[in-house]
Formats: sequence, structure tokens, C-alpha cells
Amino acid sequence: MFLYTIGEPFMSVRHATLTFIRKGASLARVAGEVSFDKGIRLVVGERILYDRLPAVIDCYGYEVWQKGRKLFWYDSQPRPNEPKLQSTHPHHKHVPLSEMSFTRPDLPHLIKEIEALIKAKK
Repeated sequence: MFLYTIGEPFMSVRHATLTFIRKGASLARVAGEVSFDKGIRLVVGERILYDRLPAVIDCYGYEVWQKGRKLFWYDSQPRPNEPKLQSTHPHHKHVPLSEMSFTRPDLPHLIKEIEALIKAKK
């Protein structure tokens, strides 16, 4: 499973504690952290529905931290009173939005974003 080998396609990953936890016949959770250089870590929480394929990320939260400071985060919480977010509902980044999806893994995109952050801070 991709979660358990996430360090193979992404050399920037130093350590990961991601787990896939079944919560029933059609529901699962992905939870854990992915650690990178420079004290950067990605905290992951996803609720996945797989009553039919492809599986769908029903709800998510991703936070990127560096040495105790939250740099940015994504979540699927609706924001009906914020017009700027309506075009990307429910996806939004609490800093300018980038590519997120409910029908494919978002972790590769987030790791690439962190890799760019690491390179920019050299």
C-alpha cells in the first residue's frame, strides 16, 4: 500500500507514521505524520469512503509544521460565507490554494510542495 512505502517515491521523506484504519465495510481513516528535513512535518487526517470504486476522500485535514510553527494547512471544511473560496469548494488552503482532489491521493502533491519549500530555504 502506498502509505507504507511513501518514502520510496519521495526521497525527501525521512520518517512516516501513516496508518490506514478500517472503520467498517466502507469507511476508513488515514492518520499520522510524515517528517522531512529542516524540522518540517506533515500531519495527515483523511476519511475515506470505499463503498464503490474508486475510493473517495470524504473529508480531510493536512497541516504543515516547522519546529512548532504551523506554516499552512488544507481542510475540507465548508466556508459558505467566504466568496473567494466558493470556486474551489470544498478544497482550500489556508494560504493560496493548489491542486487537491477527492478522487486521487493528495499526499504526493503535498510532499512535492514541501520539497519545494525545503529547496527554497537552502
